[in-house]
Amino acid sequence: MNLALFDLDHTLLPIDSDYAWGVFTTTIGWTDPVDFNRRNDEFYAHYKAGTLDIHDYVRFATEAVRRRGAAEAHAAHAEFMRSVIEPAIRPEALALVRSHQLAGDMVLIVTATNEFVTRPIAQAFGVGELIAVELARDARDTAAGGSGWITGEIAGVPSAREGKVTRVSQWLQNRDLAWDDVESTFYTDSINDLSLMETVNHPVATNPDARLRAIAETRGWRILDLFPLSST
Repeated sequence: MNLALFDLDHTLLPIDSDYAWGVFTTTIGWTDPVDFNRRNDEFYAHYKAGTLDIHDYVRFATEAVRRRGAAEAHAAHAEFMRSVIEPAIRPEALALVRSHQLAGDMVLIVTATNEFVTRPIAQAFGVGELIAVELARDARDTAAGGSGWITGEIAGVPSAREGKVTRVSQWLQNRDLAWDDVESTFYTDSINDLSLMETVNHPVATNPDARLRAIAETRGWRILDLFPLSST
């Protein structure tokens, strides 16, 4: 199997979808703009520095969604897709994904952003296989016949940093495969993904941050500047 793995934010998208979703919830009045933007900026700075506590961040990032409930949250996300994400999807990124699909490769998006934000984005790219941060559901609500709405906690291993290697390994194991059974390529912009870059056969530093670009140059990894990036 040829396996094509893609990070999402700043790799396939020129923006950070998690950060953009937070900004969007502020614009529709779900959060206090001053307090939310301050905390969102702090978390984003930690992410770029590689020091993010993902459990704290997910609690923060899903707080407004948890309060609003499933119906209102999904309706808001549909508008987020129309007004923010769809205009940001670049033809170069779509063409890159499509080239792997046409070659018969198995394509996965592997992201540290949570599944609520990213599943519709993966679908917009025509990618059915998504490894994202899975969100724990309220077991009591599910047992009572409810939708099992998210709790703010993470279910299982978060797909961040070394956790991306763990989650892709689990994905392979579920299909009775191992890394040696696949020819793997991984596209990412971020130094946070160094562990997965070192695991695959073909690492591609895509729109790389300064630290990843330096490592890619030193190790002779392919560098792909797919498009200019937004600052967020």
